[in-house]
Amino acid sequence: MSKLLREMPKVEIHTHLIGTADAETIYQLAQRNRVALPADSLEEWRLFYEFRDFTHFIEVYSIARQCVQTPDDYVFLVEQFLKHQAEQNIRYSEVHFGTALSSDRLTDSELLEALSLGADNGEAKYGSRVKFIAAIVRHAPDLQRQTLECALQGQDRGIVVGLGLAGQESGYPPEEFTETFAVARRQGLKVVAHAGEAVGAESIWSALEQLKVERIGHGIRCLDNDALVQKLRDLQIPLEVSPQSNYCLGIVDRAQPHPIRQLVDAGLYCTLNSDDPPMFKTNLVNEYLTLAEQGFSWDELWQLNLNTLEASFLPELEKNTYRQEWQAFLTNHISNFSPAEPS
Repeated sequence: MSKLLREMPKVEIHTHLIGTADAETIYQLAQRNRVALPADSLEEWRLFYEFRDFTHFIEVYSIARQCVQTPDDYVFLVEQFLKHQAEQNIRYSEVHFGTALSSDRLTDSELLEALSLGADNGEAKYGSRVKFIAAIVRHAPDLQRQTLECALQGQDRGIVVGLGLAGQESGYPPEEFTETFAVARRQGLKVVAHAGEAVGAESIWSALEQLKVERIGHGIRCLDNDALVQKLRDLQIPLEVSPQSNYCLGIVDRAQPHPIRQLVDAGLYCTLNSDDPPMFKTNLVNEYLTLAEQGFSWDELWQLNLNTLEASFLPELEKNTYRQEWQAFLTNHISNFSPAEPS
C-alpha cells in the first residue's frame, strides 16, 4: 500500500504558496535578504519550524512571509515547491497565493511574472505543473478588489485559474465578498472558499449561497447540519480535506479518526490535500498514509485521488490526458483491478 501510494500519479488542489516552503527554503531566502531568524543555524531553524501550536504556526508563517521579498524569491519558491511535488509524483497542483501579503514589495505584474517563470522553470526541471488561485485574505476585506484585479491579470497570462477566500474565518463571513465573487464569476474565474474549518455550517451555507463557490476548502463542519450534508451531496460540491492540518490546528482531536470517514460514508465528494505541508510536518503522501492507517482501503484512497483530479480546474482535454496516465498506472501496477468512477 505504501509503495503504491508513493508511486501513483496524483493531483493536489489545496495548498498555500508560502506554507509550502520548507525550513531550508526559507533559511536560504532569509540569508539572501538579510532577515534575522530566531535561530543561529539551519539545524536550530529546522527545530523552530516544527509545529507546536496555533500561535507558533502563525509566528512561523509570518517570519516565512517576511523572507520572501523579491521576484527572484518567488521564482525560487515555486521551483522548490514543484521539486517537492515531483518527488511525490504529484503531476499537477493548484496553489493559493495572497496578493495582499506582497503588495508592499511587488507590483501585481512583477508577482505574476515571477509565479509564471517559477512555474515554467519548475515544470521544465521536474515535470510537475502548477496553476494559482489568488486568495482574498478575509481579515483584509478592503484589499479584495485589488486581489480580484491581480487574479484577472493572472488569468490573462494563463497562470491564475481562480479566486479564493482564505484567512481568519471567524468574524469575516463570506457575504462581505459577494460582489467581488460575482464579478470574478462573470469574468470566467473559478471560485473557491475556505469554509467550515474554524466556523460551523453557517459559513459553508453562506459560501454556497452568497459566493456560489465551486469547491469548499476544508468543509468538515458540514457534519454539524444534516440539511447541509444533503445539499453538498446533491450538488456534489468538492470538499478540499486536509487531515493533518485539522489535527495540528486543533480542529479535530488527534486521538480521534479524522471525520473524512464520515464525509465519504455520507456520499460527499472528498479530495485529499496537505494545506501547509512542511509547517504541519506532512505532505500529500503522508495524508494518504494517514487515512490508510485509519482503515481506508486501496479502492477508497484511489477514489480520493480520482476525485481530486476531477475536481481540479484543468480543462477537460488536459484532464483526459491525466486520466489516461492514471489508467496506465493501474494497468502496470494493479492486476485485476477495476477502479470506480469519480463520485
